Amino acid sequence: MTGYQPRPIGPAALADLRTADDAGRPCRPYPAAEGGHPLRCCLRGCEPGERIALVSYAPLRRWAAATGADPGAYDEQGPVFIHAEPCAGPDPERAGYPFARAGALRTVRRYDARGHIVGGRLLELPDEPEKGFDAALDEAFADPEVVVAHVRAVEYGCFHFEVRRPR
Repeated sequence: MTGYQPRPIGPAALADLRTADDAGRPCRPYPAAEGGHPLRCCLRGCEPGERIALVSYAPLRRWAAATGADPGAYDEQGPVFIHAEPCAGPDPERAGYPFARAGALRTVRRYDARGHIVGGRLLELPDEPEKGFDAALDEAFADPEVVVAHVRAVEYGCFHFEVRRPR
Protein backbone atom coordinates (compact mmCIF):
# COMPACT_ATOMS: atom_id res chain seq x y z
CA MET A 1 0.00 0.00 0.00
CA THR A 2 1.29 3.41 -0.93
CA GLY A 3 2.06 6.20 1.48
CA TYR A 4 0.98 8.77 -1.13
CA GLN A 5 -2.54 9.94 -1.85
CA PRO A 6 -3.49 10.39 -5.51
CA ARG A 7 -5.91 13.34 -5.61
CA PRO A 8 -8.76 13.69 -8.08
CA ILE A 9 -9.89 17.03 -9.49
CA GLY A 10 -11.71 18.74 -6.61
CA PRO A 11 -15.47 19.39 -6.49
CA ALA A 12 -15.23 23.19 -6.96
CA ALA A 13 -13.02 22.83 -10.04
CA LEU A 14 -15.32 20.12 -11.41
CA ALA A 15 -18.33 22.41 -11.00
CA ASP A 16 -16.51 25.09 -13.00
CA LEU A 17 -15.36 22.63 -15.68
CA ARG A 18 -18.90 21.35 -16.17
CA THR A 19 -19.84 24.88 -17.27
CA ALA A 20 -16.71 26.04 -19.10
CA ASP A 21 -13.27 24.49 -19.22
CA ASP A 22 -9.97 26.20 -18.40
CA ALA A 23 -9.61 27.24 -22.06
CA GLY A 24 -12.98 29.01 -21.86
CA ARG A 25 -14.89 26.49 -23.99
CA PRO A 26 -18.34 25.27 -22.92
CA CYS A 27 -18.63 21.73 -21.58
CA ARG A 28 -20.05 19.36 -24.20
CA PRO A 29 -21.19 16.12 -22.54
CA TYR A 30 -21.72 12.92 -24.51
CA PRO A 31 -22.34 9.24 -23.76
CA ALA A 32 -19.16 7.17 -23.78
CA ALA A 33 -19.31 4.79 -26.74
CA GLU A 34 -16.80 2.50 -25.10
CA GLY A 35 -15.37 2.15 -21.63
CA GLY A 36 -11.99 2.93 -20.25
CA HIS A 37 -11.59 6.70 -20.65
CA PRO A 38 -9.73 7.79 -17.47
CA LEU A 39 -12.09 9.94 -15.40
CA ARG A 40 -10.21 12.48 -13.25
CA CYS A 41 -13.21 13.16 -11.02
CA CYS A 42 -13.34 9.65 -9.57
CA LEU A 43 -9.99 8.20 -10.72
CA ARG A 44 -11.39 5.23 -12.62
CA GLY A 45 -12.14 4.29 -16.20
CA CYS A 46 -15.60 5.12 -17.53
CA GLU A 47 -18.20 2.54 -18.43
CA PRO A 48 -19.91 2.44 -21.85
CA GLY A 49 -22.92 4.75 -21.88
CA GLU A 50 -21.81 6.96 -18.98
CA ARG A 51 -22.18 10.67 -19.73
CA ILE A 52 -18.72 12.17 -19.81
CA ALA A 53 -16.99 15.28 -21.14
CA LEU A 54 -13.51 15.95 -22.44
CA VAL A 55 -12.41 19.32 -21.07
CA SER A 56 -9.26 21.40 -20.88
CA TYR A 57 -7.89 21.53 -17.34
CA ALA A 58 -5.09 23.65 -15.83
CA PRO A 59 -4.14 21.80 -12.62
CA LEU A 60 -1.19 23.97 -11.62
CA ARG A 61 -3.19 27.16 -12.17
CA ARG A 62 -5.94 25.92 -9.87
CA TRP A 63 -3.45 24.71 -7.23
CA ALA A 64 -1.67 28.09 -7.43
CA ALA A 65 -4.92 30.02 -6.98
CA ALA A 66 -5.61 28.06 -3.79
CA THR A 67 -2.09 28.46 -2.39
CA GLY A 68 -1.11 31.95 -3.59
CA ALA A 69 1.65 30.62 -5.83
CA ASP A 70 2.51 32.16 -9.19
CA PRO A 71 3.53 29.47 -11.68
CA GLY A 72 4.19 31.97 -14.46
CA ALA A 73 5.22 30.19 -17.62
CA TYR A 74 4.83 26.77 -15.96
CA ASP A 75 1.05 27.12 -16.09
CA GLU A 76 -0.34 24.75 -18.68
CA GLN A 77 -3.60 23.11 -19.56
CA GLY A 78 -4.51 19.87 -21.22
CA PRO A 79 -7.31 17.42 -21.90
CA VAL A 80 -9.02 15.39 -19.18
CA PHE A 81 -12.17 13.28 -19.04
CA ILE A 82 -14.71 13.93 -16.29
CA HIS A 83 -18.25 12.81 -15.55
CA ALA A 84 -20.71 15.25 -17.10
CA GLU A 85 -22.68 15.37 -13.83
CA PRO A 86 -21.43 15.22 -10.24
CA CYS A 87 -20.28 11.77 -9.13
CA ALA A 88 -19.35 10.23 -5.78
CA GLY A 89 -15.62 10.68 -6.38
CA PRO A 90 -13.02 7.96 -5.88
CA ASP A 91 -14.07 4.70 -4.28
CA PRO A 92 -12.55 4.76 -0.75
CA GLU A 93 -12.20 0.96 -0.93
CA ARG A 94 -9.99 1.17 -4.01
CA ALA A 95 -6.41 1.66 -2.88
CA GLY A 96 -3.39 2.39 -5.01
CA TYR A 97 -2.66 4.50 -8.03
CA PRO A 98 -5.26 4.99 -10.75
CA PHE A 99 -4.60 4.31 -14.42
CA ALA A 100 -1.57 2.16 -13.57
CA ARG A 101 -0.65 -0.59 -16.01
CA ALA A 102 2.71 -2.17 -16.57
CA GLY A 103 4.58 -0.63 -19.49
CA ALA A 104 2.66 2.67 -19.48
CA LEU A 105 4.78 5.81 -19.74
CA ARG A 106 4.20 8.59 -17.23
CA THR A 107 5.90 11.81 -16.28
CA VAL A 108 6.15 12.89 -12.67
CA ARG A 109 6.58 16.67 -12.63
CA ARG A 110 7.76 18.32 -9.43
CA TYR A 111 6.78 21.82 -8.34
CA ASP A 112 7.95 24.06 -5.51
CA ALA A 113 5.83 26.38 -3.35
CA ARG A 114 6.07 29.13 -5.99
CA GLY A 115 4.55 26.81 -8.58
CA HIS A 116 7.80 26.54 -10.51
CA ILE A 117 8.94 23.23 -11.92
CA VAL A 118 11.96 21.90 -10.05
CA GLY A 119 12.37 18.61 -11.85
CA GLY A 120 10.66 15.73 -13.43
CA ARG A 121 11.04 12.12 -14.24
CA LEU A 122 10.01 9.85 -17.06
CA LEU A 123 8.58 6.67 -15.59
CA GLU A 124 7.87 3.43 -17.42
CA LEU A 125 5.61 1.55 -15.06
CA PRO A 126 7.15 -1.77 -14.07
CA ASP A 127 5.30 -5.08 -13.61
CA GLU A 128 4.34 -3.83 -10.15
CA PRO A 129 3.18 -0.28 -10.97
CA GLU A 130 2.65 0.74 -7.32
CA LYS A 131 6.32 0.13 -6.59
CA GLY A 132 7.29 2.26 -9.59
CA PHE A 133 5.06 5.14 -8.52
CA ASP A 134 6.22 4.88 -4.91
CA ALA A 135 9.88 5.03 -5.98
CA ALA A 136 9.30 8.01 -8.30
CA LEU A 137 7.36 9.90 -5.62
CA ASP A 138 9.92 9.02 -2.93
CA GLU A 139 12.54 10.52 -5.24
CA ALA A 140 10.41 13.61 -5.89
CA PHE A 141 9.67 14.35 -2.24
CA ALA A 142 13.26 13.65 -1.16
CA ASP A 143 13.86 17.17 -2.46
CA PRO A 144 12.61 19.44 0.37
CA GLU A 145 11.58 22.11 -2.18
CA VAL A 146 8.98 19.85 -3.81
CA VAL A 147 5.48 20.46 -2.45
CA VAL A 148 3.35 18.93 -5.20
CA ALA A 149 3.83 16.44 -8.01
CA HIS A 150 1.69 15.96 -11.10
CA VAL A 151 1.46 12.64 -12.89
CA ARG A 152 0.74 12.81 -16.62
CA ALA A 153 0.44 10.34 -19.47
CA VAL A 154 3.27 10.70 -21.97
CA GLU A 155 1.25 9.60 -25.00
CA TYR A 156 -1.39 12.34 -24.84
CA GLY A 157 0.03 14.70 -22.20
CA CYS A 158 -3.09 14.25 -20.09
CA PHE A 159 -3.01 15.12 -16.41
CA HIS A 160 -3.77 11.95 -14.41
CA PHE A 161 -3.58 12.99 -10.77
CA GLU A 162 -1.83 15.16 -8.22
CA VAL A 163 0.14 14.11 -5.15
CA ARG A 164 0.96 16.58 -2.41
CA ARG A 165 3.87 16.30 0.00
CA PRO A 166 2.85 13.98 2.84
CA ARG A 167 2.62 15.64 6.23
